[in-house]
Formats: sequence, structure tokens, C-alpha cells
Amino acid sequence: RASQLARNMVTRWGFSERMGPLLYDEEDGEVFLGMSAATQPKPISSDTAREIDQEVRGIVDGCYATAKRILEENKDKLHKMAEALVELETLTPEQADDIMAGRKPRVVEPPPQPAAEEDAPESSSEAGEESGEKSPSKSSRGGSRPIGGPIEEH
Repeated sequence: RASQLARNMVTRWGFSERMGPLLYDEEDGEVFLGMSAATQPKPISSDTAREIDQEVRGIVDGCYATAKRILEENKDKLHKMAEALVELETLTPEQADDIMAGRKPRVVEPPPQPAAEEDAPESSSEAGEESGEKSPSKSSRGGSRPIGGPIEEH
């Protein structure tokens, strides 16, 4: 993926000082209605192709070196993040911010869970549904029934 992005930077988007803001590679694709075959990619010389490859390689190598440097400089935070994930399984943005700031991640209390709905019917109208009577769906009354389901329930 990195190679593809770097190649697009050089050949399509003009992000290379060496190659300049020229289009070296057009979209590959079928000729569609209203488009002429003249829009097909133009051939480039082997020297230009070599320069493009060198430029792409330079971008990828530079980005790799930057990523490696950032990880090495923040190795302690990387290990603390891994330890927190092993312990907590998931992190909130606030916990990740704590780790990045060099603090221990704060303990976040889980939100209270609603009472189990299986124990008792929500209302007498839902009890009537079991006998074949139709009533408005729970979601139309502001409940937490998931979106979807049979059309008759909406």
C-alpha cells in the first residue's frame, strides 16, 4: 500500500520536486461511453521510469525511517500501551492520552447496564403480542430495540 501511495504521489499528484508537477500515469481502466481511446496511458521512456522508481523508493524509505524513529523514541509508551491493552483489553481515548502523557491510564467505570428485560414484560401491550395482538414496537416508544427486523414491527 505504501508503494502504491508513493507511486501515485510521484506519477499522478506531482508531489515530487525531482519529477515535477507532471502527470506520468493516468488512471488505468476501461474506455467508457463518452471517453476516447486517446485518454489511454502514454508510454514513458525507460530513463523516466527509472527516475520514477528511484523517487518512489526514496519516499518509501524516508517514511519507513521516520516511522521507525518515532517508534524507537516512544518505545516506553509503546510498551505501556501494550501492557494496558493486555490488562484492560480496550482503551478509551482518555486512557490512551494518559499513556501518551506518561501517566498510568485512568480507571474508567463501565456504564450501568439496564435491568434484564427477559424477567418481566415491559408492558401489558407486549404481553398481548404473544397472543397475536399487534402493538407499537418498543423502538417507536423510545426503547432500545435494535434497528431492523420484520417490517410489521415498524
